[in-house]
Amino acid sequence: MGTRSKREVVNSDQGGPISSETRINERIRVPEVRLVGPNGEQVGIVRIEDALRLAQEADLDLVEVAPQARPPVAKLMDFGKFKYESAQKARDSRRNQHLTVIKEQKLRPKIDQHDYETKKGHVSRFLAAGNKVKVTIMFRGREQSRPELGFRLLQKLADDVTELGFVESSPKQDGRNMIMVLAPHKNVKPKAVKAEAPEA
Repeated sequence: MGTRSKREVVNSDQGGPISSETRINERIRVPEVRLVGPNGEQVGIVRIEDALRLAQEADLDLVEVAPQARPPVAKLMDFGKFKYESAQKARDSRRNQHLTVIKEQKLRPKIDQHDYETKKGHVSRFLAAGNKVKVTIMFRGREQSRPELGFRLLQKLADDVTELGFVESSPKQDGRNMIMVLAPHKNVKPKAVKAEAPEA
C-alpha cells in the first residue's frame, strides 16, 4: 500500500506563519479536529461539521493550524485579518533589520600617498556609516611576486582606521588580488552620510 508523503507546513496555533497551502473551512477534509477558540481557548475534539457550524455562527473561519497533529488542530479566526496582520508584522520586522552593506575599495600595491589618503577617506566614511568594507589590492605583472607589499599596505590601512573598524577577515591572497574585510565597531552608530558631489 502506497504511503502519502506528509505535507511540511510551518505553522502553529500561536499565530505563527501559515503556509499558502493552509486549508480553511470546507477545504478541511477530516472527520474531526482539535478545536481552538478565537481567544486561544481549547474547545476539545469536535466533529468537522460542528466546528464548521461554530465558525459560521461566530462569523469566523475555521483554519487548520497544525495539519500534522492527530487529529489536526483547527482554530476559529478571521483568516483575512490574520493574513493582513501577519504581512504587517513581516514588513515591520524587515524594516527593523539593519542591513549590513559591503562596500568595496580597490588599491594598487604601489599607491602614492595622495591616492592612499583619498581611498582611506572612503573606507573611513563607509565604516562610519555602519558598512563593512572589502579592501582589494590588485597586483599586476611582477608585483605578484611581492605579496608582502600588499600585506603591509592592508595592515597600514587597518591601523589607520582602527577607531572606526576592525579586521573581520585577515588579508588573503586570491589569484592576482589580496583581500581583507573591515567591519565597523558595534559601538559605532551609523552616521547619515552627507550628500557629496560625485567624484570625477
